[in-house]
Amino acid sequence: MHSNRSDSALRHLDFAFFDVVVMQLSFILMYGITKHQGFLYNDEQYVIQASVFLVVQIALGLFSNAYDRIYTRGMYEELKSLLLNIAMIELLSGAFILMTHTPVKNKELLIVAGLYFDINFFVRQANKARHLRKGLPKRKVAIVTTGERVYSVLRRLRENTISAEYELSCIILLDETPPERYDDLGVPVFYAYGELILEKITRLWIDDAFVLLEDNVPYPKSLMANFLYMGITIHTSLSVLDDFSNTEVGVEELGSFKVITNSIRFVSDSALFLKRAVDIAGGLIGTIGTGMLTLIIGPLIYIKSPGPIFFAQKRIGLNGRVFKMYKFRSMYMDAEKRKAELMEKNKVQGGLMFKMDDDPRIIGSEKKGRDGKPKGIGNFIRNTSLDEFPQFFNVLKGDMSLVGTRPPTLDEWNQYDPRHRIRMSVKPGITGMWQVSGRSKITDFEQVVALDQKYIDNWSVWLDFKILAKTVQVVLQHDGAV
Repeated sequence: MHSNRSDSALRHLDFAFFDVVVMQLSFILMYGITKHQGFLYNDEQYVIQASVFLVVQIALGLFSNAYDRIYTRGMYEELKSLLLNIAMIELLSGAFILMTHTPVKNKELLIVAGLYFDINFFVRQANKARHLRKGLPKRKVAIVTTGERVYSVLRRLRENTISAEYELSCIILLDETPPERYDDLGVPVFYAYGELILEKITRLWIDDAFVLLEDNVPYPKSLMANFLYMGITIHTSLSVLDDFSNTEVGVEELGSFKVITNSIRFVSDSALFLKRAVDIAGGLIGTIGTGMLTLIIGPLIYIKSPGPIFFAQKRIGLNGRVFKMYKFRSMYMDAEKRKAELMEKNKVQGGLMFKMDDDPRIIGSEKKGRDGKPKGIGNFIRNTSLDEFPQFFNVLKGDMSLVGTRPPTLDEWNQYDPRHRIRMSVKPGITGMWQVSGRSKITDFEQVVALDQKYIDNWSVWLDFKILAKTVQVVLQHDGAV
């Protein structure tokens, strides 16, 4: 899926938050400078003024370009942007205050503007420096072009704002220029029509493909169709995407290039913001619950199988990112080594996921109940899905979402065909369409992929809520838990 990447406050929440704080601080300082008695927020007249400024400020943040290219703006550009921003806030807020006949002194509003301008300039510069020190979150891009244009394309991209948001993952050449010529670029270079090209790029971390062609070079429709099917968003400088009727198209800017963007699905910033807000709320509650469960489950795990209480495993996330996923440890310490010995008992066809009945690697599985089923502590926390709780921390970190597709292990990812990669075009989730569709009964991995694609094609925040509600029902009924 692809976000309509507007530079609104939704994408720069920390900058928007500091703007609001500085504005209210400016009102408080003005109140003291002009020798008013008491505290500003105890004075109804000034509470109204500060509230109007707050509402206007938030509205402008959402619907103007106040944060456009904020990471790459120079000092002079930042001064101009900030000056325009405070002028618009003062103009709109002042007009509303006058229309409502709220008592106001122009001198005081000018003091507020001056304080806001002076303080916020340094606050923004400090916040930008903080982001740049820790590194901006970047999307990985594959450039599809000809050998003749590689260096000019890279030079032009690096001269513009794209370098702040994108990082080169690989280069795919549409002519048979020897890839060895580009060893100095430090990234893989492939020939678009070479053998195993799809296999080579399937397991790379690629968010976007940027296609820049010359007029006499035919558009690589087959390759791009596979990219779309793998969940990679395509930006192209040519309007040649009419044949892909099952995808969505939009016009955007990529650095200084005007491009047509093609993706399996476009979602708005506001929808993604709401999804992330739900994730944070759920992640906080779940993390607190994890802490409480650790006090009870932790000693039981350790007594039966001395070792770490938590299990951390590298998994594949959004578009190929590698992250560490956390669980309560429900298996013995040698579980990963024993997995190879048990692959012949794997219920999932093709080995692209691993599921088996009565897995002997589970802690306490040697203990059987009257029905002959394992009754160990590991079986209990897996059957009740309690082992998944530490993943709420992954949700808080942003590696996962409450609802999404299940993240594959590295060895599973290495076996994926291009058609399987679509699963990771969204952020992985603790639960998802597959989990609430009788996961233990599904043994065909292609069915898992089909369910994940159905989720991606029909995604909405409302669908997430329905899946969350269904998940609670499935867990309480132990339906499909393994």
